Amino acid sequence: MAKVEIYTTVFCPYCERAKALLGKKGITFEELDAPHGSQARKDAIARSGGRTTVPQIFIDGTAIGGSDELMALERAGKLDPLLAA
Repeated sequence: MAKVEIYTTVFCPYCERAKALLGKKGITFEELDAPHGSQARKDAIARSGGRTTVPQIFIDGTAIGGSDELMALERAGKLDPLLAA
């Protein structure tokens, strides 16, 4: 199973949507609290190539984007193979 990390903030509907999809699939993930100005947020920005929004999702260390990109992978049938790696 792939290692999944997700940088989130509280009261973020996109974060909740991404976590709900991963949970529905039974995927265990590491959630990193990344409020504005925190070191975790700076880490997420650096790891994602400058993206400043949350969530930022990484599968086996590769940035896949946020909630919209996660949903697009799911719709295209490309998410399960990434998660199974």
